[in-house]
Amino acid sequence: MPGSSRLPVSLRETFNARARSARGQQLAALNVDLLRNIVFVLFVLRWTRKLFYQLKGRGITGSVVEVYMYARRTLYGIFLRLPGVRTKVQTQVAETILKLEQKLVPSGPGVLRITSLPAEGWSEEEVRKKLNELAEMEHTRWEDGRVSGAVYHGGEELMRLQTEAFGKFTVANPIHPDVFPGVRKMEAEVVAMVLSLFNAPEGACGVTTSGGTESILMACLSARNKAYHERGVTEPEMILPETAHTAFRKACEYFKIKLHIVAVKAPSYKVHLPSVSRLINPNTVLLVGSAPNFPHGIIDDISGLSKLAYKKKIPLHVDCCLGSFIIPMLPKAGFDFEPFDFKLKGVTSISCDTHKYGFAPKGNSTVLYRSDVYRKYQYFISPDWSGGVYASPSIAGSRPGALIAGCWASLVKQGQNGYIDACHKIVGGMKKIEGAIRERPELSSDLKIIGRPLVSVVSFLSNTLDIYDIADGMNEKGWHLNALQSPPAIHVAVTLPIIAAVDQLIADLIEVVEDVKDQERKRIAEGKGAKGAIKGDTAALYGVAGSLPNKSVVVDLAKGFLDTLYKA
Repeated sequence: MPGSSRLPVSLRETFNARARSARGQQLAALNVDLLRNIVFVLFVLRWTRKLFYQLKGRGITGSVVEVYMYARRTLYGIFLRLPGVRTKVQTQVAETILKLEQKLVPSGPGVLRITSLPAEGWSEEEVRKKLNELAEMEHTRWEDGRVSGAVYHGGEELMRLQTEAFGKFTVANPIHPDVFPGVRKMEAEVVAMVLSLFNAPEGACGVTTSGGTESILMACLSARNKAYHERGVTEPEMILPETAHTAFRKACEYFKIKLHIVAVKAPSYKVHLPSVSRLINPNTVLLVGSAPNFPHGIIDDISGLSKLAYKKKIPLHVDCCLGSFIIPMLPKAGFDFEPFDFKLKGVTSISCDTHKYGFAPKGNSTVLYRSDVYRKYQYFISPDWSGGVYASPSIAGSRPGALIAGCWASLVKQGQNGYIDACHKIVGGMKKIEGAIRERPELSSDLKIIGRPLVSVVSFLSNTLDIYDIADGMNEKGWHLNALQSPPAIHVAVTLPIIAAVDQLIADLIEVVEDVKDQERKRIAEGKGAKGAIKGDTAALYGVAGSLPNKSVVVDLAKGFLDTLYKA
């Protein structure tokens, strides 16, 4: 066209290419900005959600207290790591551990330490002689009923029967049910018998485990896995009373479950249901109650927890490891009881130690489920291993069939009548101790029962005396009672061996309380104050533990104790 000008084709193409490139860059920049904004929004939503549930669960005041406690622990931990302080603390910890080692590890002339295999095997007589020496090493006399809990002895006759059962199934391993069909049958029957004690519905099931801790671990693992597979929960959380067994804390550490601890409040010392309800959120995989708890022997409000769990469609685990075969026998023995088992429709799993008041050999427990909907999530199955298809019901692979045989023999030997009789004796013994502390003026003026115990454990504290001085005084008289903290207290878990020693326990407790009071009166008269220097091990350990905002020193002492156990 006359008067018009056109760009050469090469220049036009270059211009268009540059324009397309600029538009592409602009679009890429927009996409990056959009992605950045999406990530930012998701980040804000995530932490807003966390903040919402934190404030819902703990409230503003509770959240501020948590932040304060965290800061206090952190700062005290930094203080303990300062060069001068750290050296002094490490020296004191080392001295304490050395004293512990001297107490626990035999030493001196004449002490045989076996640290390698004998060049030639010993004769049977030599082995028997050494076994007798080991059995007779100086120890707290549980045989005389001087140990709280620990030894759940069913009598000499039952022990002989258990030993015989061991002998028949020494090499048995339930991982090979075709090789040891008798063990498979006994294990299934043990589970069935325990289920029947806890009013299990049709379709209920369970497995045996090595002890209460494994039973609790399996219940927590099942709940976590169920929530992951059915609800897509990737950040699981668990809510439990502060008095629930520490195995639940172990499960949270092992299986990466966030832990929410709920206070138990006086005078009932039961879990506070409103606090539990506020802490529930979409990540909650399990609620927990105890029947009874280990520290105080108190049964939580399982009915209330059940209603809450059923309404929120969250599994509820009831820990009956300590209640064992005593708590289901309470109504049959004519004692007061509270509902706690599968009769409550919100209860989905129960742990019960057959090696406590079932009097089975140590290393026996059960975890029970309302249905296989829950149990299947604790199984481990590896279908593509080169060694073949592998499946195990719990943590262990190989398991001792001899222990299962000993458990089965104990249950069928005792029968319902045997366990009801044991319930009469054990709960009766607990009530005798409780009555003495509540009613005898020599004790009631200084000691106070915690809550309303119904099973085998009675716990007491003091508002006028140092309870750990009382614990150490009882230790000096040959008793091995359980010291507690938060609040400082002592508990007695009554067993069959303790029954014959209850009167002596009460008499010694009266004497020790009077002695502690007398010591305090003397110190006050001398102008030294009521509290004297720490003398006993219990007062030393728990006095330190209770005074430190950061427990790292106590952790170091506990590690040292565990290390000492493996020194030959």
